[in-house]
Amino acid sequence: MPGMRAWPGQLCHPKSIRYPQISGKSYYRKYLKALLSKRDRKGSSVKIDESLGSRIRSYLLSYIYIPEEGFRIPLKLVVSVTVAVIAVYQVAVLLLVAVVPALRIIRAGMTKDVVVLLVQFGLVPSQGTAVPGDLEQELRTARHFLWALEVCYICSLVLCCLLTCAMLLRSLGMHRSNLRALYQGAVLDVFSKAHILRPSRESLVCWMAFSSFQAAFACLGLLIQQVIFFLCFVAFTFLVVIPLQLGTSSPLFGIIRNMWPFWLTLVVAVLVQHLLAHFQFLEQHSLQKEITNRRALFIVTFLLFPTNVLVGSMAAVWRVVISGLYNAVHFCRLDISLLHRGVETFDPGYRTYCHYLRVEVSQCHPLLKAF
Repeated sequence: MPGMRAWPGQLCHPKSIRYPQISGKSYYRKYLKALLSKRDRKGSSVKIDESLGSRIRSYLLSYIYIPEEGFRIPLKLVVSVTVAVIAVYQVAVLLLVAVVPALRIIRAGMTKDVVVLLVQFGLVPSQGTAVPGDLEQELRTARHFLWALEVCYICSLVLCCLLTCAMLLRSLGMHRSNLRALYQGAVLDVFSKAHILRPSRESLVCWMAFSSFQAAFACLGLLIQQVIFFLCFVAFTFLVVIPLQLGTSSPLFGIIRNMWPFWLTLVVAVLVQHLLAHFQFLEQHSLQKEITNRRALFIVTFLLFPTNVLVGSMAAVWRVVISGLYNAVHFCRLDISLLHRGVETFDPGYRTYCHYLRVEVSQCHPLLKAF
């Protein structure tokens, strides 16, 4: 008001104004400083041809998250991976406690009467005796089979835990690549379609449920892997390892022995096609290759059609096997979709991850925070 005198302490100086504090302010400044201090490395020599050992080493190192200066993974991602690892450990312990003691109790309580029943069904090889008092060898064999089941179960469980943890660690590297691309505005490098990186109702719901989804997908993926790899270990043990130990003929070896003409025909047909394609149907002209002997090519294609149908059948079986194994191993990863890019929105895990990235980038962009 007019006539009133302001005390010196009441004067507002620009330096005395308190601005709202931003959490992680020093990190945002370091991120900006590291981004601006990068020098152009176009003049550096790049080795195009790498040795096999270096490629294997780089592939294995891709599954180990190595921190980089000037970049920090969001806290929620670290918490999600940690919670998923703890949940996988707990589920693995439950699976171990629920099955292994039961197998040991059954093995310890195996009697000769049960062995007689197993011998009659052909589950245990007979030594040519039917007297219950002379079934010591069959009893030891039955107990050895149960011990082999226990070993297969434990090995498959350990393998599943290692694969799940490796996939979760690999996802950290993919998170860093996706976040870095979105920070730079390369939306199409992460998403199949252009998206506006701003929060929405669905994005907030997915952001809140991301950690829970990660733990649930990791546990369910562990269960699926355990079933698949346990069956694979059991099949390999009882069809290959145990027959070799006992010196008996394996059904698998018998099938392969009886079907050798079929396998030989497939191998010869594939080799003939590759050799003809290399030496007869392609000609090198300057810097490019051109198709030649088209008439012979059409005749060979017509003659090998039935054989290629058999090759295609085997390739279809292999496609089913490799697709099942790939999806089972990568089931715990939310940063990739197990469906085609055209229908990847039907994958609930990947859709949750995409919405999570929108919220994280729009609210925690380090360059915007730094400025």
